[in-house]
Amino acid sequence: MQLVHLLRGLTVELDLFGAEFAARQGLHPTDLRALIHLLDAARAGTVVTPGRLGAALRLNSAGTTGLVDRLERLGLIRRERDPEDRRKVRLLVEDRAMELGQDFFGGLIGDLVAAMGRFDAGELATAQRFLQAMAAVVAAAREE
Repeated sequence: MQLVHLLRGLTVELDLFGAEFAARQGLHPTDLRALIHLLDAARAGTVVTPGRLGAALRLNSAGTTGLVDRLERLGLIRRERDPEDRRKVRLLVEDRAMELGQDFFGGLIGDLVAAMGRFDAGELATAQRFLQAMAAVVAAAREE
């Protein structure tokens, strides 16, 4: 149970850190979750449409439209026609959003990477498998 409590504590700390970023940028916590989802998708090479974003965040169509409009108005994302299917619109993160994120989270990321340096490759591989398994359990519980 100690690991469960440690995971909860880490989650709370990361959530508070993200909430501070959102507050400083005038964003709602859902806005931040949307940006994170879009950044993760871009790293994975996955196209995100407004519908997919809404489904991932469990928002209805009106909520998704409001979210996308707000982030676009703030210059954090843009809509773009999918070059392979012009009927579809995909969402892309603007450089400005990445710069804001780097400015705020860059120090924390550097500190996290430095802390990881105290572990050998085998320990990090075990930690990675552990965190992936925990994320899968939580994702499955959300689907129930």
